[in-house]
Amino acid sequence: MNPQQKIQNPETQVPKTPQMNDRDFINDLLATEKYMTTSYSMALHEASHEGLYQDIMKIFSETQNCQRELYNLMFKKGWYAIEAADQQKLQQSYQQFQGYTNQLPTGGTLQ
Repeated sequence: MNPQQKIQNPETQVPKTPQMNDRDFINDLLATEKYMTTSYSMALHEASHEGLYQDIMKIFSETQNCQRELYNLMFKKGWYAIEAADQQKLQQSYQQFQGYTNQLPTGGTLQ
């Protein structure tokens, strides 16, 4: 299999005009949700008050779920493509990170 092979559904056509179309709107929403989840994640790292942490965690989860639904919709409509993973590169990465576990203080065993 070609390592550059794209995995994509047939693309749902949208009007090619200067005005924003459905694909543009959903793409903009997806980018906003990604930005928001990153920001909420940073806020979670800094929250010292448990109640605030729980509130942010709830909002983070809702935002992350919305982001995933938008991604799924774009993928379903063929507006978002992913590249097939190269098996050799996967094996190399696995071996590289396997070597890192041996450097852990626990001797490579996870507790």
